[in-house]
This record gives sequence, structure tokens and C-alpha cells, in this order.
Amino acid sequence: MGTVTATPVPTQVPGWLCAPVPLGRVALFRVLAYLFVAADLVVFTPWVRGHATVPVELYRPVLVARILHLPAPTPALVHGVFWALLAVALVAASGRWPRVLGGAVFLLYAEWMVVAMSYGKVDHDRFGLLVALAALPTVGRARFGSAEPSAAGGWALRVTQLAVVATYFLAGWAKLRFGGIEWLTGATMTRAVLRRGTWLGQLVLGVPGLLVLSQFGIMAFELASPVVLFVRERARYLLVGGFYLFHAVVFATVTITFLPHQVAMASFLPLERAVSRLLGCPTDSRR
Repeated sequence: MGTVTATPVPTQVPGWLCAPVPLGRVALFRVLAYLFVAADLVVFTPWVRGHATVPVELYRPVLVARILHLPAPTPALVHGVFWALLAVALVAASGRWPRVLGGAVFLLYAEWMVVAMSYGKVDHDRFGLLVALAALPTVGRARFGSAEPSAAGGWALRVTQLAVVATYFLAGWAKLRFGGIEWLTGATMTRAVLRRGTWLGQLVLGVPGLLVLSQFGIMAFELASPVVLFVRERARYLLVGGFYLFHAVVFATVTITFLPHQVAMASFLPLERAVSRLLGCPTDSRR
């Protein structure tokens, strides 16, 4: 009998959605996300703990809470989630048990957001961060400084990028859907400056037509945001830098930060290269 030669099984090349990235990039992004969660609890949204004593009649659960039949906030639930999430997020930032602790961070933070957003106001700047927290545990272990390419890491960062772009694009669509084309020439930005404007915002308010012009710019920016997913690397970094500049201007004029969204935006950036240059350790990663 002749020798039978086994036919090699072709390796499936990950597509655009799973384009590999260095594991070191994932490790840094994970630290950034988990440390922000801890900071969010104690610095940016400490007011959520006040919902522990709010009358239950004011609780209007968001859709996911209704679907999952989540309980109404009580002092035990709110304070329990706070302390558990703070501890788990800090340990998860060390890279230990990435799947277990990462999954726990996502579930606890999602519950924290349900408690935060079920009283009449829902912030859309949390979407990208929540997607990142859901995706990061799927990567598993990722070491700092590792240049090993990872399709799982690429997927986690890519879906976060998609969530970031969806946040912009759907915000623009919502303006048109609920405000109509008149949103472009309305007084939305004027009201924002009058309510919470800084000295810089007051200066802008004094220039006739400038705030209306800014509304045209905001709409164009939001609806065109998907372009960032398809341009070359250098152009992508320039566009993301423009995103950060946009948020800096918004904060400087009307003190709105979108910090969770900006953390999620870091999924576009070669964090390992930035850290290597900062520490004076050149990297050969080109992904």
C-alpha cells in the first residue's frame, strides 16, 4: 500500500474584525479601563450611592433591568455593588485571573449603571466602555510589553471601536430623529452655554451665529465618524486625535467630559508604542 499523505488544514486568516494586535496593547488598555472603573466609583459618579436611600417609587428601571427582572436598588445592593466593584476592579487591573475578574467587573459595573440610569436620565457616553468591559475578559492573559499578535485581542479592541463609532453616529441620528433638521439651526448649544457654560463658552456665545455653526459641525462630525474605521493607520490616529480635541473643546466651553467614552476611544491607539517611547524602550510592534 502507498503512503497516505495528510492534507494540511489551511489556517483561517482573521478578517478585519479580528485583525491581530499585540497583547501588550490589550494589557495596557485593560489596565486603563479597570482603573477608570475604580476612579468612576469614587471620583466621577459617587452620586450613584445616593440612590441607596431614594424612595423606590422614583425607580424607573431601564430596559435591560426590566428584561432581566433586576431588583430595585436597596442600601444593601447599592453599597454591596460599590465595594465589591471597587475591590474587583483594582485586582483585575493587575492582570490576575483576567477572565473571572474581568467578567465580574463587567457584571458589577453594568449593575452600577442600571442603578445610575434608572431615575430618568441615561448617559450615552457609557456604551463604549461597557462593550470594552464585556469584550476584554474573552482575551485571557495578556502580558505588558508582549508583541505577540492576538486575534482575540484584536476582536476585543475592534468591537470597542465599533461601539465608540456607534455612539457618535447614533447620537447624530437621534438629533435628526427627535429634533428634526431644525436641530441644526436651533438653540441647543446656546441653552447648554447658558446653563453650564464657562468663561470661554460665554465668549463664544457673544459671537453671532458661531454656536449655530458649531451645531452643523457637530452633526457632520457625528455622522461621518465611521470613516475612522476604514482609513490608513496614520490618518486614523489623526482622526482620533481630532476626537479627543473635540471633547476638550466641549469640556472647555460647557464642562461636559464624556470621560468613559474617551477611555473607550483609547482602543484605537497603539498604547504599547506610546508607553515604550515614554520609557525610552523602542518597540518593534507595527500593528
